[in-house]
Amino acid sequence: MTLYAYIAQSLDGYIAGPNGEIDWLHDVENPESSDFGFTKFFEQIDALVMGRKTFEKVATFDEWPYNKPVYVISSTVTSLPSKYYGKVILLNLKPSEIVEKLESDGLTNLYIDGGSLIQSFLSEDLIDKLIITTIPILLGDGIALFGKLESCIILNYESTEVFVNQLVQTTYSVKRE
Repeated sequence: MTLYAYIAQSLDGYIAGPNGEIDWLHDVENPESSDFGFTKFFEQIDALVMGRKTFEKVATFDEWPYNKPVYVISSTVTSLPSKYYGKVILLNLKPSEIVEKLESDGLTNLYIDGGSLIQSFLSEDLIDKLIITTIPILLGDGIALFGKLESCIILNYESTEVFVNQLVQTTYSVKRE
């Protein structure tokens, strides 16, 4: 199984503003309506695993953006609105338990989304690849992509792609011995 973190951040390392604002993600001029490689990435994914806060943000969108299974991880939410039945599966499991369950269900490529969830998967050494798109904006404060780690995580650089002459998307794999 391969676990991917695919996320955008400001140049100073924030994935959202202090109150969860993500409007700045749409401030980049995009005359060709590029999806910045998301469709290509998402085609290789079997399911998306997201945290509660990320789900709550996605639930405010006009349309549900995913056509693959979505697992929402929460220890506080016990049920979801009925409009998400058949689209979202709610789990209250630790990252290693999530991987074990979804692997036993036959899934091989997972997209991990949400700052806290990515951090918890990293702390258990479960993320295999990080695909980080850096937006040229300095927020100065907000929700950081990476939190405190118990030990350093060594990454191997794989590739960089530039979109609309502004966004820098870098892919790293986690180095394991």
